[in-house]
Parts: sequence; C-alpha cells; structure tokens
Amino acid sequence: MKKGICYSTLLGKTPEEKCRLAAAAGFDGVELPTIDCPEETAKVYDAVKASGLRVSSIMCSAHWAHPLSHAEATEREICKANIRRSIDQAVAVGADTVLVVPAVVNEATTYEQAFERSLAELRDLAAYAEAKQVYIAIENVWNKFLLSPIEFARFIDEVDNPWVQAYFDVGNIVLYGFPQHWIRSLGSRIKKVHVKGFKRESFAWVYLLEGSIDWPAVMAAFRDVGYDDFITAEMPVYRSAPEQMVYDTARHLDLIFGM
Repeated sequence: MKKGICYSTLLGKTPEEKCRLAAAAGFDGVELPTIDCPEETAKVYDAVKASGLRVSSIMCSAHWAHPLSHAEATEREICKANIRRSIDQAVAVGADTVLVVPAVVNEATTYEQAFERSLAELRDLAAYAEAKQVYIAIENVWNKFLLSPIEFARFIDEVDNPWVQAYFDVGNIVLYGFPQHWIRSLGSRIKKVHVKGFKRESFAWVYLLEGSIDWPAVMAAFRDVGYDDFITAEMPVYRSAPEQMVYDTARHLDLIFGM
C-alpha cells in the first residue's frame, strides 16, 4: 500500500515547502483540492514532481454547499461543473480518482430525494469520467446518507458504471459502525481510502493510533478484499505542532501497514 496525505494539512507557505515536508516524512503522494486556476495547478504539480511524490486523488470542493441532491437544478449543475473541473485537474496531474460527496440529507431534502437526485446526476457524470478515464469515488461522510454498507454498495451498483466507485473513509464510520465490516461489504468497489483517528468516548478526532479503531482488523479486511492502493491521512491541523503531526502520521501509517 502507499501512504498519502491531504495537501491542505501540510505546513508551508509555498507548494514546494508543503511537498518537501510530505516527502521528507516518507509519504508517497498527496491528495489535492480542486484548483480552479490551471496555472496554479501546474505550479503545484511541478512541486509534487520535484519532491518525488504522486498525486493520489483530487478532492472536490462544491459538493457540500451545492450538493448533487439539491432541489434546484442550477445548484446541482454548480456541483457537476466542479466535479468535471476536478476530473480535468486529475488528468492534468496524473491522478486517477476524484473524491465526491454524493448528497446531503437535511430538512429541505428527504432521504429518498437525495438518493434519486444524486443517483441521476452521477449516472450523467459517469460518462464524462469514463471519457477522461478518471474514477469518481463516492465518500462516506456525516451527511445523513448511505448509512449502511449494504446501501452504500447498492448505490454504487445502481449507478451501473465501473468509473463510479467508493472512497472509503475509515474514521468517518467509527461513530455508527465498524470499518472492517464496511470494507468487506464494499469489497472491490473501494477505489481509494481515507484514514483519521476518532475516539467514540470523547467524540473527538485524534491521532491515528489514539482512537477507537481496531487497526489490525481493518488491515486484515483490506487484505481480504485485495485493496493495495493509497491510504491517505486526512488529519486535523494540530496548531501546536503541525509539522510534527505530519511525521507522526507517517510513522503511525507504517505501524498500521505492518498490522
């Protein structure tokens, strides 16, 4: 497996400083946010390459404020345009996956509406992803949607396009499930993985090895389903020691990989 980290958590004033830190800590790649400016994308990608890193994936930026489940088609189109830009960015930087939050259930959007609207929009977006040979990977987040592994798998299957898969977040599941169960349910649908530490007792994000996650069980599940791609740390920025957090996270991932 390969170690990744989210670009936004890296300390540094320039792309070069951020990427040098990730490389020095021992990471193999970074996950970039959507960058709307092609010139800025090129600048960041130059820094990534110069540091000997890869871009593992692109994280979309519009799927919370303008979700694919919104009642207004104009709002959904804002999200779809952002996803298409993210796919184009992935092509430009050699990444094969774009992370997408599929829907947001709230007082204005029922569960059924979220399912139907986002499913229809993802089926439409899948054609663009296929044409560009970039995967759209649906992430499990605290959006009150896809609350069981069976439903998550069914949703991906109903999109019915191999270019739409799962972006499984280990830490996001701990509040209401067991990640090792979800991994086996999703199986080969898992295209990319996020990790973060979460402690049930204190309802807090923590370092990877300080939370409630049974890492040996999680890694056994990943091996069972044949997952061998990037595991990307999406960590909070610890203001007291943000640089040390990067080194500690890389070391923790090495220990987890050996479990």
